[in-house]
Amino acid sequence: MKKIEVSCAIIEKDGLVLAAQRSESMSLPLKWEFPGGKHAPQETAADCLIREIKEELGVDITISSSLSPSDWQYPNFAITLYPFVCGLDSEEMSLAEHKCIAWVKPEELQDLDWAEADIPVVNDYLTCLREG
Repeated sequence: MKKIEVSCAIIEKDGLVLAAQRSESMSLPLKWEFPGGKHAPQETAADCLIREIKEELGVDITISSSLSPSDWQYPNFAITLYPFVCGLDSEEMSLAEHKCIAWVKPEELQDLDWAEADIPVVNDYLTCLREG
């Protein structure tokens, strides 16, 4: 079974968190996710994230911390997500892949229809916020 490694960004701004909705043409259509992408060969998780966010959203980010990697098994592939909490270095976003984005209060994150692999990341992030 194919295994992929993906970095994802939990981008915080003014007490809100960025969620991105996958387009109809992507796998897991219209599910919500933290933006990011697949690691290139010999690329670190952090370098991947900075590159992918620039490609997908057209913005620069600063990584402030990381959360524990999360493994998930889909029917046709396995994924390891490497989540990073980030801030924005630029404001003007342009969507290259996603249908839309939303700035969401942390307490409302669980109301979205997340891609299954992102759900443990959402829960881990909320636990970290509560533990402060």
